Amino acid sequence: MHFRDRTDAGQQLADALQDYQGQQGLVLLALPRGGVPVAVEVAKALKVPLDVMLVRKLGVPGQEELAMGAIAMGGTTILNDQIIRQLGLDETVVTAAVRREMPELARRNQLYRGGRPMPDLHAKTVIVVDDGLATGATMKAAVAALRKLGADAIIVAVPVGAYETCEELAELADTVICLYQPSPFWGVGRWYQVFGQTSDQEVIDLLGRYGPDGGNAS
Repeated sequence: MHFRDRTDAGQQLADALQDYQGQQGLVLLALPRGGVPVAVEVAKALKVPLDVMLVRKLGVPGQEELAMGAIAMGGTTILNDQIIRQLGLDETVVTAAVRREMPELARRNQLYRGGRPMPDLHAKTVIVVDDGLATGATMKAAVAALRKLGADAIIVAVPVGAYETCEELAELADTVICLYQPSPFWGVGRWYQVFGQTSDQEVIDLLGRYGPDGGNAS
């Protein structure tokens, strides 16, 4: 196990991101829910407010942990064509999953952000943080959405990830910072001593303290 918990992982990740401290036009985003407590430590170290990038995984029916794609705010959909082909999934299955996840995306947007618009990302450097990368479906959707929103440079920053996924993301993002790329991977939670679910309330509380309106990052 490389990390005690998400706080420890965030502190180690923040050390690797110190070169970005003081950079003008820097935006820090986390993928909820598990990415938020990790990103809080980065927000404190870099002295920038934290916001969230809302994404939802499209799980394979009956194997919800296996991602056949992901959706992000703004209508971005990324599909894992290899998984879809291997399992013989048709378009109706994918469409149903998108329709199922859209209300949850909207719910979280209202719950976490209170309807507040996304920050202006045009010509900005964006660091996007999660607690780890397995298939990377949600992060790939996030990167695609950030491109559409005009981000100038996208830095994917995670404590741990599967080597193949980090390589794939390196083709999409400008920089990928992944502290550990163990092989075999065995899943994100394998590399944390404590890896409980992050609750909605924890996300709300952390954004209240370290988000754009909280002011504790500085």
